[in-house]
Amino acid sequence: MNPESAEFVIHNKSGLHTRPGAVLVNIAKQFNSDIQIANVTSSGKPVNAKSLMKLMGIGVRSGHTIRVEATGEDARKAIEAISEGIASGLGE
Repeated sequence: MNPESAEFVIHNKSGLHTRPGAVLVNIAKQFNSDIQIANVTSSGKPVNAKSLMKLMGIGVRSGHTIRVEATGEDARKAIEAISEGIASGLGE
C-alpha cells in the first residue's frame, strides 16, 4: 500500500503541548493504519502518532510544520481526520 501524507502548520498558541497532543493521538488511535508524525521545522524524525510521549518528544511549537504519513487500509481517512482536527484547533 502506498502511504498517504500531508503537511500542516500548527497554529495553537502553545504548540502541541499535552492537551492538543492528546486530541491528536486520540484521532490517530481511531485508525488501523500506521501513522507517523515528523516535525519538519526541526529534526524531521518521524514518531508514532499514537504515542503521546513520542509526540511530545518532537517539540512542535506554534508555527512549526508537521508531516503526517499514514500507511494502511484507512490511511486516507486518517489523514483527513487529522487535517480536520488540526483545522479545528485540536480542542483549544
